[in-house]
Amino acid sequence: MTFICMANAQFTLNGKVVDDNRKPIDGAEVYLKPIGEYHVTTANGDFSFENLSQGNYILVAFAFEYKVLEEQISISRDSNFDIRLKPLGEELSEVVLTKEREKIFAVRSLRKVEGTAIYAGKKTEVVAVDLLTGNLAANNARQIYSQVVGLNIYDNGDAGLQLNIGGRGLDPNRTANFNTRQNNYDISADVLGYPESYYTPPVEALKEIQVVRGAASLQYGTQFGGLINFKFKTPNPNKNVELISRQTIGSNGLFTSFNSIGGTVGKFSYYNYFNYKEGDGFRPNSSFNARNYHGHFHYQISDKTKISFEATILDYLTQQPGGLTDAQFDEDPTFSNRERNWFDIDWNLAALRLDHRFSNKTDFSLNLFALDASRKALGFRQNRVDIIDDGNERELLVDDFQNWGAEARLLSRYQIGGKDAVFLIGSKYYQAYNQQRQGAGPATADADFRFVDEEFPAFPRKSKYRFPNLNIAVFGENVFNLTDKFSITPGFRFEYIKTSAVGNFTEVFTDLAGNVIETRVNEEDRDLERSFVLLGLGASYKFNKSVELYGNISQNYRSVTFNDLRIINPSQAISEDLEDEEGFTADLGVRGRFRDFFSYDASTFLLYYDNRISRNIVTVNDQNRVINLTDNAGTAVIYGLEVLGNWNLKETFFSSLEDVKFNVFTNIALTDSEYTESDINNVEGKKVEHIPSVNFRSGLNLGYKDFLASFQYTYLSKQFNDPQNSPPFPDATAPGAGIIGELPAYTILDLSLSYSYKKWKLEAGVNNLLDESYFTRRANGYPGPGIIPADSRTFYTTIQVKL
Repeated sequence: MTFICMANAQFTLNGKVVDDNRKPIDGAEVYLKPIGEYHVTTANGDFSFENLSQGNYILVAFAFEYKVLEEQISISRDSNFDIRLKPLGEELSEVVLTKEREKIFAVRSLRKVEGTAIYAGKKTEVVAVDLLTGNLAANNARQIYSQVVGLNIYDNGDAGLQLNIGGRGLDPNRTANFNTRQNNYDISADVLGYPESYYTPPVEALKEIQVVRGAASLQYGTQFGGLINFKFKTPNPNKNVELISRQTIGSNGLFTSFNSIGGTVGKFSYYNYFNYKEGDGFRPNSSFNARNYHGHFHYQISDKTKISFEATILDYLTQQPGGLTDAQFDEDPTFSNRERNWFDIDWNLAALRLDHRFSNKTDFSLNLFALDASRKALGFRQNRVDIIDDGNERELLVDDFQNWGAEARLLSRYQIGGKDAVFLIGSKYYQAYNQQRQGAGPATADADFRFVDEEFPAFPRKSKYRFPNLNIAVFGENVFNLTDKFSITPGFRFEYIKTSAVGNFTEVFTDLAGNVIETRVNEEDRDLERSFVLLGLGASYKFNKSVELYGNISQNYRSVTFNDLRIINPSQAISEDLEDEEGFTADLGVRGRFRDFFSYDASTFLLYYDNRISRNIVTVNDQNRVINLTDNAGTAVIYGLEVLGNWNLKETFFSSLEDVKFNVFTNIALTDSEYTESDINNVEGKKVEHIPSVNFRSGLNLGYKDFLASFQYTYLSKQFNDPQNSPPFPDATAPGAGIIGELPAYTILDLSLSYSYKKWKLEAGVNNLLDESYFTRRANGYPGPGIIPADSRTFYTTIQVKL
């Protein structure tokens, strides 16, 4: 290890990370405390920290299968610091290994610049999967995202096949209000036309999950929610072949098998996994099975250039037990009166990425990605939830998604006025060709996804559409360091969007007795073009090395999706005057760390939503039937306080106990909202739907030697499901029963344990420890309609071997 000082006016810290044989370590993580700056080494093992003020710092370095190095350094001029990491001995306990990882990962937010992305001044959170003790096999979102503040989560009980998270009043359904990516490329059905995510990577394959709130609209799209980016584990750089196998069994027939193989051979590295899941569900008619393969192949062409290819395949089939009315749920939440409802997903993703470093100051990336996928929904569905399936023809909906895109980014570091600055310019081309068809399905009981319109010519709900979409975007941001402590980051995003809808749908008109009066086939051919510019500004002020004040404001936009343009549900209608949503998101917060045992992030936010679209507006149609109308509910204002604190009790009170782990976290979001303007009756002045006023999570993480435990408490206050804040329908036979009404408050406790022995690891736990009967969703379509009960108490056990 060497430390060399050179006399220059600017304070920059350069270095190299090597092993005992002086071989450079690629992908090592280097963290500078207490300022929180974070870098990943290049293929040559190089790293660099710029724009450092004079003072003392702690340099922390970590690499896969190496011991964490923690060294105090003093900066008074440009410096060079070479780091030599020692191999990680297998004799270390799991508690010690976890604490080693926590030195660099525990409180990490995204640094100002990572790769070819800028996060300065933004509210960012990182879920370090390796540090979680929870039900990873079932992708239990309540545990995985426990330290991401303010998320609203649908509990589906399907072993995590779909992720349903929202926040700040955004509908959690299939995470549609976030730009959802894996390894920095899109994975949803159609980013603008149908931004729902039917595929979610298994958490067992992930290294971390990156969350960026609304200000991500400039770099990652126009959406109000922000960014969710799943980062997969990287290949082991020290082994030609590494095998990991995890087998899990649990309540309700749950079985999952996760098996991965990865390694590095010279300049070539790879990581592949296969994941199988099956289960019966805690309600009748809830069985599911899924198969998921992912392959990552990476080649280091030179010290400056690397290329990677990825392929993902997912298919799953689930039986859906349907929704319940309030009366049915109160009597028996496990009840099901749907035996013939099925849902099928076939998801195929491919991506090719090129990274090139033109110089130490300029980086370029190009991502090419494509999707070929389909979803099929089949079943008996009426606007009265309590109606028993009559055994006749079912309703079938089939969506086919084909899209591809390219995103290029150029990031350059330079100086202006003697201060360091960072410039990012990027562009994205995205083209989608999607098809949807709705009609009669077979009058059988199995998962037979064939259209049989000829057998049932009087079936009332038929449609067939093509949705070709085109999106071109150019975006840019620039970090200006105005002083050693204060920086601003202005940015822009130009969007060109062209959406089209070509097809037809059938309308059926009946009298009050339900007799058909008229059947009408409507042909449609729509084209809508728009272009606009979104602007944003971020700011960061460093009070000292440990405390940062950050803030941002960014415009948002959400186009009408093609799912908003057609009627797919007998209990729904679509407004002919539906318009795109506009608004902005603002954050102001402070984050930091007190010594080595307490970290925090406290912020306020404001979300202004104009023309907010709601699918749950209660109205009466011209046939005097209660239906849910999809329309612009009005102008909404959402604001609140979000606080996360993590206290390492072990370091506070008994730091000398090497084999002990003990920390506690608290995560609370206090949110209020109001519709300030609306043309819809009984909406103005009401609360915005999907917002619990109190969203609270807290937990304990304990450990001794090779034993780890996690205990988590979750509480969400009641939330409304429609903009009119309607109470539940008292009449269980009414068409809106089970669909309309508030979501009651609930409290959940989760317990997870793990024990490691050499290459083996045993995990076990109980979710919903107190067997709370609750629900988080009133669906107006599939998988309902009606109340979708959440899982009762469940158990799981996992055994892992690593070779």
